[in-house]
Amino acid sequence: MSTRVPTYTRTAVALHWAIALLISAAFPLGLYMHGLALSPTKLRLFNYHKWIGMTALMLVVVRLLWRSIYRPPELPATMARWERIGALAMHLLLYALMVAAPLSGWLMSSATGFQTVWFGVIPLPDLIGKDKEFGRFLMELHKNLDYLLIALVGLHIAAALRHHFIVHDGVLAQMLPFLRKSDLSKTANPVLHAKS
Repeated sequence: MSTRVPTYTRTAVALHWAIALLISAAFPLGLYMHGLALSPTKLRLFNYHKWIGMTALMLVVVRLLWRSIYRPPELPATMARWERIGALAMHLLLYALMVAAPLSGWLMSSATGFQTVWFGVIPLPDLIGKDKEFGRFLMELHKNLDYLLIALVGLHIAAALRHHFIVHDGVLAQMLPFLRKSDLSKTANPVLHAKS
């Protein structure tokens, strides 16, 4: 049984920003290390990138489980139908990519013969056998999924800022509790707000 909550729970908010922080660290690190020549530094950064990716993947799984128990709050009644459909599609794509991007990296590491050892302590199982040709394909797939993910994150941020600065419907305040409390009241009862 899942429960619809009036606003995001503290756990959901914490998971959202933890995952956002990890993505914002993993992407530029991946770009930087890609251009480096093979060296101990590159291998160390490669491990950092994998640790961040695996941590993000685990947190996304927890986030999805949490979301299945505590359903997110209703979207503002003022949102048009196409906006609701777009918001749902955006979230579905974001979750799919937040799973697919690190998973493709894990598969790539397995195929290229570099086992992922989480934080240098916990060895994660190789998902597939060593296959260098398939590993090259997975490397390209991983790169493209990362670019697509960061593009959608950018759109997600733009939409959140639009809701806050242009529409003023309190959507962003649900993920940033320190924003004006009045935004949440507007979302909860837009009709009363319009009359006031």
